[in-house]
Amino acid sequence: MTMLAFTSFSFLSLCGVCTVLQILAHRARKDESVGNNPQFLKFQRTYFAAYLLAMFADWLQGPYLYKLYSYYGFQEPQIAVLYVFGFAASVIFGTWTHIAADNFGRKKLCLFFTVIYSLSCFLKLSRSYGVLIIGRILGGLATSVLFSAFEAWYVHEHLETHDFPKEWISVTFAKASFWNGIMAVIAGITTNVVSEWFGLGPVAPYMLAVPFLIFAGIIVFTHWNENSAVTKVKFRKQCGEGFRKIVTVEEIFMIGAVESLYESVIYITIFLWTPILEPGKPSLGLVFSSFMISILIGQAFFQITIAKKKLSVSILLLASIFIAFIANLILVISTNPKHQMYDLSYAALILFQVGVGLYFPSMGFLRSHIIPDTHRWSIINWFRVPINIIACIVLMLLHEDVFQHGNRMIFVICVILLFLAILSGFRLHTLSKNHDGLQQEAAWLETDHIVNIF
Repeated sequence: MTMLAFTSFSFLSLCGVCTVLQILAHRARKDESVGNNPQFLKFQRTYFAAYLLAMFADWLQGPYLYKLYSYYGFQEPQIAVLYVFGFAASVIFGTWTHIAADNFGRKKLCLFFTVIYSLSCFLKLSRSYGVLIIGRILGGLATSVLFSAFEAWYVHEHLETHDFPKEWISVTFAKASFWNGIMAVIAGITTNVVSEWFGLGPVAPYMLAVPFLIFAGIIVFTHWNENSAVTKVKFRKQCGEGFRKIVTVEEIFMIGAVESLYESVIYITIFLWTPILEPGKPSLGLVFSSFMISILIGQAFFQITIAKKKLSVSILLLASIFIAFIANLILVISTNPKHQMYDLSYAALILFQVGVGLYFPSMGFLRSHIIPDTHRWSIINWFRVPINIIACIVLMLLHEDVFQHGNRMIFVICVILLFLAILSGFRLHTLSKNHDGLQQEAAWLETDHIVNIF
């Protein structure tokens, strides 16, 4: 069986499994009638129309990024530098976007996102390395805005303008997470069609993303109100207090340790999946869609398990880390330079994404219950620093001779990082046993979105 046939068969099989699990998860949920107010549903649709268009444009840019740089003739170490610039821009601008949204207006910042991201897409047409670096920096800025300003606008409108119950916010974000996953799957298939079936090449998805960004901008401009924070954020004070919380509260420190170790491996895998699988000649868009379906499978498993109260959230977090650990051990074997096993690498990456799907809702739940609301923004920003530093250091190792003859040693490093994450996860589990706030009711409503770090 060819790699293309294997990935196609796997995609269809995963679709079947995901459908069954999502149906079971839907049936397991409680209080489905919550948030069915007609005015609330109308407000949700206004938000979803712009947000999901923006997310779809973002997902379109995931599957063929590495392929595009390779198509332009750049080598793996050069491509690694481009990724590093994107990661670094994301963490640097991530600290700024929250303040900018509060001070200058969240609607304005969302419109700014559509312009900057469109410009980033157009810069992908250039074969100049310097121009591509600028494009990656703009892309990092744009994604930082996407994952802060849109949700901040919604929360303010929900509470201050419409005066809806605070509990309904999680209803909207749960729906957004589900449809975001569906958009990601559709985006992968769409990129496959335009890039490979139509033969338009790896730059085509970036040009296709621009109209969706324009449509999102039009909806924001015509249907959204402007809003901003009533009180101004004191940046230095917030950062200082957040850092003190991290170093003085062990539970928060352990959440940061797990998040930094695990998510740095996610970033590394995002870079490596294309060069690992591409020699087997799969459809990259279909592979990407398979990854997204796998994440949805992991999310559905989390929702079913929590609804039945079979396992605690901290145990599910440990399970997600262990799944990732096993997947990376398999990748160490399958990426042997003397005998590459592309099918096994693909299967390991699918397993890894199932773990990712289980990880994000587990971490999101624990983070929302352990980290105080007053310091959440600054603490999460501090967590992003080691995530990006670890990922950037490992990717820059591709310039070293020992790593240039295969990516096996990179996965050895990932295994070590995940082993440390397991140890941190055990400690977090021990600490969280006695935490009064960890109630599992409606946990499916209080978890993170699927976000595109591809």
